[in-house]
Amino acid sequence: MLVRGHESHDEPDQSHAWLIRTWHLAILRFAVTLDHPDKLAVFASAAELDRFGENYGGERRFRFFRKMSTELCASIARRDPNADDILRQYLARIDDARLRHAFAAVTGIEPRPAAAIKQPPKPESNLWRGLPSRGSTST
Repeated sequence: MLVRGHESHDEPDQSHAWLIRTWHLAILRFAVTLDHPDKLAVFASAAELDRFGENYGGERRFRFFRKMSTELCASIARRDPNADDILRQYLARIDDARLRHAFAAVTGIEPRPAAAIKQPPKPESNLWRGLPSRGSTST
């Protein structure tokens, strides 16, 4: 979700990436301080992103970031019964490793371990299965 290359704000994609990074950093700051002004900064960033989404996609009343901010702030303040799940989902969406580690450290939420990917057996190991070996000849 977080896109790098936020130095220039000339193109819409770069501007959007910069806004998303600002939103992530505002959430991190609120997680550290739990101060009301920092919470307001999260919602200001979210409102700006939602406005950007309305302009970009043409859909009116885009509220994804405001809704997500409400859930995240409640979860950070531990006022949400599903706080850990919501924070883990958010943590999984953060692409920047440094930001992800900082958020995990501040909230005490560990990301879910990636499911072990079961590797299929190598084709050569099954290639000769069931065939008699060369050394054994049956007459």
